[in-house]
Parts: sequence; C-alpha cells; structure tokens
Amino acid sequence: MITGELKSKVDSIWDTMWSGGISNPLSVIEQLTYLLFIKRLDELQTLKERKSARVNAPIENPIFEDEANPATDSGRSSQDLRWSRFRDFAPEEMYNVVKDEVFPFIKTLGERRTGGDQGTSSFTRHMSDAIFMMPTPRVLANVVDQLDGIDMDDRDTKGDLYEYMLGKIASAGQNGQFRTPRHIIKLMVDMTAPTPKDTICDPACGTAGFLVAASENLREHYNEEIFKDEKSKQRFGSETFFGYDFDNTMLRIGSMNMELNGIENPDIRYKDSLSQDEEDDEERFSLILANPPFAGSLDYESTSKDLLQVVKTKKTELLFIALFLRLMQNGGRAAVIVPDGVLFGSSKAHKSLRKILVEDQKLDGVVSMPSGVFKPYAGVSTAILLFTKTNSGGTDNVWFYDMKADGFTLDDKRTEQEESDLPDLLKRWQGREGEGDRARTDQSFLVPKDEIASNDYDLSINRYKEVVYEEVQYDPPKEIVKNLKNLEKEIDEGLKELEGMLG
Repeated sequence: MITGELKSKVDSIWDTMWSGGISNPLSVIEQLTYLLFIKRLDELQTLKERKSARVNAPIENPIFEDEANPATDSGRSSQDLRWSRFRDFAPEEMYNVVKDEVFPFIKTLGERRTGGDQGTSSFTRHMSDAIFMMPTPRVLANVVDQLDGIDMDDRDTKGDLYEYMLGKIASAGQNGQFRTPRHIIKLMVDMTAPTPKDTICDPACGTAGFLVAASENLREHYNEEIFKDEKSKQRFGSETFFGYDFDNTMLRIGSMNMELNGIENPDIRYKDSLSQDEEDDEERFSLILANPPFAGSLDYESTSKDLLQVVKTKKTELLFIALFLRLMQNGGRAAVIVPDGVLFGSSKAHKSLRKILVEDQKLDGVVSMPSGVFKPYAGVSTAILLFTKTNSGGTDNVWFYDMKADGFTLDDKRTEQEESDLPDLLKRWQGREGEGDRARTDQSFLVPKDEIASNDYDLSINRYKEVVYEEVQYDPPKEIVKNLKNLEKEIDEGLKELEGMLG
C-alpha cells in the first residue's frame, strides 16, 4: 500500500516536470517511464554482477559493456550510461549524456538483445519512436535526484507507485479510451478467478491494468505453484499474459507497468485488433479481461473480415465482443465492460450479437454499474458482461446484479466512502446457483433464458427488475386548500408586522 510520504514524493516529481513545461499528464508519465526503465537496467546489471562475483564466472548477458556505446560514435563506455554513474554528474553533463547517449542506447537495446533477456525485451521493443522531452538540465537533474531518493527495492512499492502515477491521468484518451478504476478491475478478476493454467489476454490493454491485477490475483492464490520450478516461473513471466494496443505510448506504459509489478516478459505488442485478422491468435486464450474503447465506428473496408462474419456492424463495442469470441478457447471465460447500449440496442447487429451470447454461448452474468463509475473521464452508463465460450449453448439462467455503490462517490471527485456493493456482489456471484429464490425486487436475481429470448434478448436489468412502490397517503383536496389559506393568512400577518417595524 502506497504511503502518504511516497505520494508526496511522487507529487513533488510531478510538480517539477509540470513547472518545467511538460503539461500533458501522459507525457509526464511517459518520460518518468523512460527514467524508471533506465534505473531498472542499472539494477539488473548490479544483480548480474553480484551473481558473477558469487559464482566466480563472467557476467551473463551484460546490459552495459566496458566497450564504447554501440548506439553512438562518441567513444563513451556503456558503463558511463548507468544510472548509478550519471546521477552524480553535473546537470549540464547529465542532460547531454542522457539525451545523446543513454536515450539512443535504450532505443536500440531491443534490436541488439534478440535473445529475450529478462527485463529488457518487453519494454524495449516499443521504444523505436520514443521521444526524449525533458526540457532543461535543471528539470532532469531534479527529477533524477528525487527518483533516486525513493526506495523501490520492493515489487509492491514499485507497482503501487506506478499505479499512483497512472491515476493522475485526468482526461480521457482518444477513441473513447479511459482508465478503468482499479477496484472495478479487481472485482472482474476476482469474479473470473484466474488459475496458473490460464492464458490471459486484454486485446485493448492500454496501461495493462487488467493484466497486472490478474498477476496479483495469481500470486495471492497460487504463489507456491507458479514459482515451484523454473518451468513454472517461465510460464508465469512469459507465457501467461498477452496484451494488444495500437497506441505505442500505451504499449510502453503498459509494458513498464507489468515489469514494475514483477512480470518480466509479457507479450504486449502492437496490433489493431479490429482491423487485423486473428488467424494466429484464434481460440488461443482461456481468459479475456477487457474494457475496450467504445466511442467510435469503423468502415467495413478497414474492419477484419473475420469479425464481420460474426456480426456485420461498424460499432466498435459490438466488434470487440465478436473479437473476444474468436480469441477465446472453447470453455474460455470473459469479463468485459460494455456501454449500456449493447444491452438493449434495437439494431439488427445488437440483437444478433446478444442472441449469439445467449443461444450459442453461455451468458453467465450481467452487472449493471452506476453512471458515475468512470468519472471524471466519462459519465457513460456501463455494465460488465460475463460469459463462457461453448459454441453449443448452455445458458439456462442469467445472473443479474444492480450495483448502486462502488465504494466511491459518483461525482467528479470520486471520494472514497464506506458504502460499497462490491463485497456483496462477489459473494453472491460465487453462490449464484443458489439465487433462484431471490425476488426480482432484490439487488441480484436469476432470469431464465426463455424469458430473455422472449424479450428480444434484452439484457438491461430494468427489463426484469421489479420496483416496489410505497403507497403515499395525501390529505383530501379540501383540507389542502384550507391549509394553503391558513398559510396565506400567516404570511399576510407577518408582512404587516414587518411593515410596522419599519415605520
């Protein structure tokens, strides 16, 4: 858990960069990501050196060689590019070394290290178009000094620090992208209960929040199993987590988020998921966790033909669900966030897709969320869809839950509060098979498949929830008129008394 002292240190770094002229929150995070990566490389090299000294053998796959920097022709030794070296330089020299030497070095590191050395391959392959934006030597030296003063030896501390930085993004991204609140991500991960056998994918991964939460869940429940031997460690670090995005900035941020949370080499890569056919990844994943962008539409010409075979539409929110079904293995699970329109939209594509989920697959649950969950990014009403791919049906009853409170106020400030439905929601989800006797007036209940089919596969909770109205007793009209006259009389007497006091 991040402490108030650490928050203050991060805030101070943020203010330094802000006052130095980097006003875009995403740019601040991206520049800090580069510095954290450079610091991380030095830490990895130190570990390699200690191991080498311990076993009295040469350093395996050294990151920094004693020879000249291969990314430039300056003749400077690669050892001089280490964080522990340049942090002690004067500001002007530090700035020139980082901008002209260190930055070209890390941009080309992925090309030179094709062996997949741990800690370098996931992030570096997205560095080719990175831009160094630190405005002045003073700002860089100040930020380096402050970062150096934060103890980040602990994996949880590093992960929490980065998550806190990401939480400072206070505006929505392009194409309808915005960050999913961490507690909602955790809820969805808990509901799907990942296991070490899962291959987990987020096809619109952004900052990789879902993948990080899934890794934390696995560590909490299966720590001994995932670290029992080298093969298990390899699978957990390199063969469990997959993320796609078409924004290179997000790929760098997401990769660093995973690395700081202890996942050295996740498969996070560039892919325009809705435009590219998914032959390589078709039926590859056992768990999909996602909050895809859903504020746009695509031309048919730029949309994957595979997806158009499932549902012919231009709406990204429907195309992503079709994509999830193609990516999922038979028996695979999904928990995804959709706008409310997916639940009740009247177009042919909307109805067709809902019918596929109910009739051809196994629709497990629908969680209706209040519209303030994504503030201050957006006020759109959303829901969580939970389904299992079967290609042979299996939906008997669909579990509905009406979330009214998520533990935070539903205004732009999103202040933490005690009232939260999340613990009850998770408990009832886990025992949903026994909810058949719950009344439609309750917060959660089951709805038979036949009833959903008879309602054009409408999945909005208001279609099935019963509202109890309390009978209110009113006075007879004559009594109301009498009371109004008495009030008028009192007002008139009060005005006369006031006039008398004023002379």
